[in-house]
Amino acid sequence: MMQRSKSIAILVFVNLLAAGCHNAHAPTVDVLGSYFPAWIICIFVGLVLAIISRQVLIIFKIAPHLRPAPLVYVSLAVFYTLLVWLLFYKN
Repeated sequence: MMQRSKSIAILVFVNLLAAGCHNAHAPTVDVLGSYFPAWIICIFVGLVLAIISRQVLIIFKIAPHLRPAPLVYVSLAVFYTLLVWLLFYKN
């Protein structure tokens, strides 16, 4: 009896995890006739914005005060990537 309830619980858990996988539409962007996944574009834009932010922080002499610097710039890149995704591909 205990084994059957465990297997039912596992089955319900797996079904709940897979419930969000029914969407057949993957966001793509047409670039010169070729379709790219939208997340690649978002990552590229996020990295470019993080580099621009780094240059701005260096100009305003704030960069030396940001420690640990690698964590700050990776966090900025992730923030900008997710922001671009939310602004352009939120549905």
